[in-house]
Amino acid sequence: MIPISTVVFGPEVEERVLQVVRSGVVAQGPVVAEFEQAFAELLGVRHAVAVNNGTTALVAAIQVLDLQPGDEVITTPFTFIATLNAILEAGATVRFGDIRPEDFALDPASVRAQITDRTRVIMPVHLYGQSADMAPLVELAHEHDLAIVEDAAQAHGATYGGTSVGGFGIGCFSFYATKNLTTGEGGIITTNDDAIAEKLRIMRNQGMRARYEYVMAGHNYRMTDLQAALVLPALAGYGEQLEKRRAHAAGLTQRLSGIEGLVLPRQLEGREHVWHQYTVLLPVGVDRQGFVDALAADGVGSGIYYPKPVYDYDTYRARPDVIRSETPIADEIAARCVSLPVHQHLNDGDLDTIADAVRRTLR
Repeated sequence: MIPISTVVFGPEVEERVLQVVRSGVVAQGPVVAEFEQAFAELLGVRHAVAVNNGTTALVAAIQVLDLQPGDEVITTPFTFIATLNAILEAGATVRFGDIRPEDFALDPASVRAQITDRTRVIMPVHLYGQSADMAPLVELAHEHDLAIVEDAAQAHGATYGGTSVGGFGIGCFSFYATKNLTTGEGGIITTNDDAIAEKLRIMRNQGMRARYEYVMAGHNYRMTDLQAALVLPALAGYGEQLEKRRAHAAGLTQRLSGIEGLVLPRQLEGREHVWHQYTVLLPVGVDRQGFVDALAADGVGSGIYYPKPVYDYDTYRARPDVIRSETPIADEIAARCVSLPVHQHLNDGDLDTIADAVRRTLR
């Protein structure tokens, strides 16, 4: 089976983990600090604040803005449920813009239509490894005095107009096991604002500026040195990983071009895609589950990210802090999307197998 994702740790990772174990410093310490500095340098931002997971990063990024009950965050309905859960956990109300089919991300015109006098934050999601359309979103934020919190969980190193995602506002990254870069579980918050970075560092450490100097009600959002040790070798070689992912995406596009009704993903002008996922839209009317099952029978893994808009679940329907809206593009894409393997551990034979299975199934 060619998996949709795979996790491989080499001997250099084992050595870094062993160094941490031997040091006796396994909680947040010098290896976390090394990770923060290296990731900030990768993105070209002033600060990177490591936390225990990507959802925590989103929660903390909203909390640091001191929103009041009833304050609203506008985001996309086509995302992992953590985006919505984090907004609710932080005590905010959520509204939804629609998305654009070319980048699977927030449509700025739709965001503008959702702004009210209670809107405080725009939260774009850089889905599958490509940036949202940030220029008009930044313009909207400036026009209405709104903060930008970027859900960049899947977009480590993606850029828009030469600026890395996570550099337009407060950036939130996940380092879950299947991400391009992983600490097993983990997250990072990026910012160019010194005051926000300081507040985040205090918040994640039980509200302590120094030992037993409590200056705010905080949390235990800390990352461990064991987690950070897993990612540092991969971070050093991340450019090579991206080259492979981009080559595999190009190879899939070449092999899958010309299939009637099948919509292939593409890197948009002015953006650099990091290909966390290679997500196609099936021809209208194709049985998606049948398609996925047929691929599996041919030894090809796939994934449905995501099967329906996040608000379209019973547990959210009656909540007054989840305000539904019409999102026809998100509805359509959620019904047709399937992700194919694109990770760095594939080879040309794997790409042939994936493409042959897709063609055979759709034929």
